[in-house]
Amino acid sequence: MQYEITGDNLQMVTLRLAPGESVCAEAGAMVNMSGNMQMTTNMKGGLFKGLKRMVTGEGLFMTAFTPQGAGGFVSFAGNVPGKIFALDLAGGEFIAQKDAFLCSEESVDLDIAFTKRLRSGAFGGEGFILQRLSGRGTAFLHCCGDIMEMTLAPGEVVRVETGLVVGFESTVDYSIALAGGVKTVLFGGEGLFLTTLTGPGKVVLQSMDVAKLASALMPYLPVQSNSSGR
Repeated sequence: MQYEITGDNLQMVTLRLAPGESVCAEAGAMVNMSGNMQMTTNMKGGLFKGLKRMVTGEGLFMTAFTPQGAGGFVSFAGNVPGKIFALDLAGGEFIAQKDAFLCSEESVDLDIAFTKRLRSGAFGGEGFILQRLSGRGTAFLHCCGDIMEMTLAPGEVVRVETGLVVGFESTVDYSIALAGGVKTVLFGGEGLFLTTLTGPGKVVLQSMDVAKLASALMPYLPVQSNSSGR
């Protein structure tokens, strides 16, 4: 498989597949494809894994794309302005926020992962359930806004505003801490809690989350009037 990511802040990834190669994607992510591309809808991993995917916000079914007769291409894009990045798995595990997955080679396994601490799930901006990607192959994740990739050394710590963590390797410890003292919490504008990531391992962050984007657009949305006059 070969791929090309195009665009700036509304990116699209185009995968070029040889005969016999397949990729799978979440429902509605496909933008265009060659005429010989066959789409097959299935519950990848069976009913139980399909139900677990639904818990993370993905669909029960996934769509597999396989070229027929010769090579072909298929393109995917996210549903909010942002970046796409390729994640190369070589037998390890990567934990991602529950709506980050876009598409992957069929050899990549998509499962759920639970936050280790109650406080992390309640206040971490990601909920109690995250996505676990494992196996061997390439997966493509979509973030909101721009991407920052970091590789943390053992014991190295980075603190991030809640909701801005796209994902991290399973070797990274994920927890929640207070943003600071009482004055900082009340007047700092950063919220009560920050996500704390402790190395070693790779961390991927985003500059915006969907909640922030929706909040910024809210003042410009038309107000629906009551047609009954009440």
